[in-house]
Formats: sequence, C-alpha cells, structure tokens
Amino acid sequence: MRSRTALTTAWLPGAIVLAALLFAACSSNSGKAASPSTTPGSVPADCAGWSGPAAGAKPPSADQAQARSDTCLRLNQVQVLGTHNSYHLEDPPKLLSTITAFDKSLGESIEYTHPALPIQFSREGVRQIELDVFADPKGGRYAKRRLLAVINEPIDSGIPALSKPGFKVLHAQDVDFNSNCLTFVDCLTVVRTWSHAHPKHLPIAILVEAKDDATVDPLHMGFVVPPPLATKDFDALDAEIRSVFPAREMITPDDVRGKHATLEEAVRTGTAWPTLADSRGKVLFLLDQSDQRKLYIAGHPSLKDRVIFTNSTPGEPDAAFVEMNDPTGKYLAQIQQLVREGYIVRTRSDGDTVEARANNTKPREAAFASGAQYVSTDYPAPDKAPFPGGFVVTLPDDRAWRCDPVNTGPACASAPLDSPG
Repeated sequence: MRSRTALTTAWLPGAIVLAALLFAACSSNSGKAASPSTTPGSVPADCAGWSGPAAGAKPPSADQAQARSDTCLRLNQVQVLGTHNSYHLEDPPKLLSTITAFDKSLGESIEYTHPALPIQFSREGVRQIELDVFADPKGGRYAKRRLLAVINEPIDSGIPALSKPGFKVLHAQDVDFNSNCLTFVDCLTVVRTWSHAHPKHLPIAILVEAKDDATVDPLHMGFVVPPPLATKDFDALDAEIRSVFPAREMITPDDVRGKHATLEEAVRTGTAWPTLADSRGKVLFLLDQSDQRKLYIAGHPSLKDRVIFTNSTPGEPDAAFVEMNDPTGKYLAQIQQLVREGYIVRTRSDGDTVEARANNTKPREAAFASGAQYVSTDYPAPDKAPFPGGFVVTLPDDRAWRCDPVNTGPACASAPLDSPG
C-alpha cells in the first residue's frame, strides 16, 4: 500500500517529457441539526455494552438500537466510507490516452471519476470527502489548461468561475484539472444544500488538501506556479468555510476542546467528541498535510478559533486527527491504538487504481479492521467497479457506515446509524 508520492519522476527516453508534467498526487485527506440528547461528556446509564464489553450486556432490540445510538455513540465511534479526491473527473479521453501512451502507470493512476457530491452522499452513502484547494486571491490563475496544447485543443477554459478570486478545486494545475465543482465555496455550497435536505445525516467530514506544488515544465509551456501558502491564506480558507457554514452547522476544535487545556487532552478523555445526537446534520473539516500544520496553528494555540482539525502527531496540543493512509502491516495495530486513545483517523483502502486493477482486497480488509473512522476509496459502490475483478469498497453487509469495530461494544452491532438518501 503506497503513501502519497510525487508523480514527477523521470520517464525513460521518449517518456521523460510528459512524466515531468505530472504532479504531486493527493492523499495518494440554520439550526437544522438534531437537538442534543445529552450534555457534553455525559453517557446515559442504559448505554452498557455500547462503548466496550460489559458484563451481561446483550444486543438491544431494533427499536432500542434506533433510540440509543444517538445518545450512546460519539462521532469517533462510527466507521464510514469516504472518497479520495471526491471532486475528480478524468481528463478528456484524448489527453488521458496521450499521457498513458508515454507512461502507463501514471496515466492509469489518474483514470478515475467520481459523480457529483450529492450522488456520493445519497447513492453511495459517503460521509467523508476530500477536496484539493489552490489559493487564487486575484482570480484567473487556473483558468487555462496548458497541457491541452499537446493535443491541439484550446487551452482557455472560458469558465467564468475560474476568473473570480477564491480557492479553486482541482488535482493538478494545467494537467489534471477537471472537477465536478470548480471552487471551494461552490463545493461547500453543494454539501450544505444536500445537508439541509437530509438534516439527520451522520456528520460529513471534509478533508482539505491545501496545495502549492509547482508542476515541472520541461517544454516551457508556461505552467502556472501556485503562490506559496502562508498563514494568511489559511485565514482566507477559514473565511471561505465560514461564508458557507455557520458555527451551529460545524463541529470545530473549540467545540471538542471545551474547557480542557488542550485539544489533545480533551480527546483522550473519551468523552470530548460529540454524541451522534449532537453531530447529525453537521460537518467537520480536516487538514490533509501534516507539513502545513505549523502555518495553520500559528497564533492559534491548540487550534483556538480555527475551523479545521490539523493532521497532527499524538502528544501535540492540537492532536485530535491523524492521517495514516497505509493500514497494512505494523500500521494496523498503530491505527487501532490511536482509535482506542480517542483520536480520529483517516486511512485508505486503495490508491492510484492499483488495488482495483489487481482486485487486491487485503488493504481494504486491513482498513476496515483498523477501526479508522474514515476509510477512503475511489470505488465506493458496485456500479463503480470498472475492472474485471469487480473491486469495490463497502463495509460488511454492503453498508457505508457501521459501529467502529475497535471502540464500540456488542450492543452497538445492529444500530441503524443513517440512511443513504
């Protein structure tokens, strides 16, 4: 199972030029909510067997499970499916085939497409998405797709939204640029509209990868260079989030920290994450890259007044979310331990289309067993199995969510946690 790696390695003669054009692959991360049923930190007396083994605890009836899941379970006690690069649409066929002709593995790694976000939520049951964002404070920086020139296609997109200031959503500038929502605000607005229509949904986690990588340009085609990200850009990112979602519709680090000295101290108590009753109809934001963490926390100790949970290291004051994309081998036990300690973890079941093409299900099964709350895939539904082996990623019993196998008990097993549409 691979971690995210740069796809800018040199190709053999005849293939070097186009390989260098590729980029760093991603994560290769209104008062409508239900009224709280419990005060933060409290656990009802009749929740024995929900958060761990309990002497004499028996699985509840269906009616009991429905009633108790909201009060007995917390946000970090549910495992759900997520999608990787949830906005991504394949390059135009002619461009993709040209890339693949020069380097098969690189072309294949970007050969996947996701439907619009509402379809992912309603039909596929996805409850965690990933958006790659590029700062564009003046607008127009990503309005051209320069690699199209190699197939004699116009490079100007002619898309008005790309000319306006604000963060843009795409995989790699000038090369892999198609998206089912072009701006960060547009993507978030789509999420909020769906959320309002389904106010009892499990919380949706939005993994944000803030990118500023340059694309190597050996042909001197003028590939755009993203501006280096700074703390002010993350201030602008928070502002865009707040322009779409009011505080009452989000789960933020301040909410989870509460009166504890640090966020890390809070999550390790086991009672800091909100119950499902307090979480339904809401969203939370996660920062993909650990190397962007210092820029984001600057001036915001323990993420005070910030919107996004950082990808941090256990023991750090801001630690609540950890990204571990490889769930296999020694990492399986490491993820399980983090989940037991109260952290939220995102992992992956497949990457770069490799597992899907080989129908290699071992990483998928390890991801499920790890207890990572968010299991990310490019193939979350049976109708998204484009390869002969039929590789798809669904949790046991063909579900998209379940009680976490690591930090819940037997009473939770049959709980109906959500509904797709």
